[in-house]
Amino acid sequence: MLGRLITISRPVLWINTIGTTLMAVWLTGDLWRWDSIWLLIWVTLPFNLLIYGINDIFDQETDNINIRKGGFGGAKIDPREVPWITWGVILTNAPFLIFFGLNYSLEANIWIWAYSLTFLFYSAPPARFKGRPFLDSISNADYAFPLAFVPLALGEEPIWLAVFALMAWSLAKHTYDAIQDIDEDAFVGIKTTAVYLGVNKSLVWVGFWWTVSTILFWFVNIPLALANVAYAAWLIWLIRQDNSTQNAKRVYKYSVAYPYVVGSVAGVQIVTAIVLGAI
Repeated sequence: MLGRLITISRPVLWINTIGTTLMAVWLTGDLWRWDSIWLLIWVTLPFNLLIYGINDIFDQETDNINIRKGGFGGAKIDPREVPWITWGVILTNAPFLIFFGLNYSLEANIWIWAYSLTFLFYSAPPARFKGRPFLDSISNADYAFPLAFVPLALGEEPIWLAVFALMAWSLAKHTYDAIQDIDEDAFVGIKTTAVYLGVNKSLVWVGFWWTVSTILFWFVNIPLALANVAYAAWLIWLIRQDNSTQNAKRVYKYSVAYPYVVGSVAGVQIVTAIVLGAI
């Protein structure tokens, strides 16, 4: 059962929560802080099970006809699995949320709860942001929230430009990744931003927000901004040259690599600066 829950939590995508949380720790000026350990543990299996377990519960209809599901792109669940997936989400997340409420500032907890509830209601009714054009993308800006709540939990001030830059980046990446699922989502009546706009207009939407993120990153770190715009332009070009959803599925692996590649540009600089005593 544990192995199944780990599969459902999509470990290949944990970088989106672990990487941002670890980056937030480094931005406080330390390579490691023991008081961050509970946040880092939370954003592994527990929080990713909340994101993807809930998503799999409410997306069974479209997942069953999606050829990329059943592998690293997401699980195909049996309806009989729903009760214990639900309990898995509750039992792995509730202790952390209680601990955070008792030990962190009110401001940090507001961001933590916003992080949790936005991901919950991305998939779950009554809000179900996934089926609401533009709100689905905007809700995914919360991938950046660890850059806010981690420093606040550790008694530090966040770098707000970095928070907003990553929010814009995450918003764009959600729509980019949703392009591959246009056919399946449209077939079952889920109107994502990608379904609503179509492939070409979705790329315009994506390009706009990745441009915004690049501009904001420029004021934080120029090499990061340059790496971001180069990788973003390449991803957009990959679909522009063949705007079929089948091609979007083929290039999805490069989108998965995006935070690994560009995040490394930021991470190496921050770690080097800490080691050299520059921050």
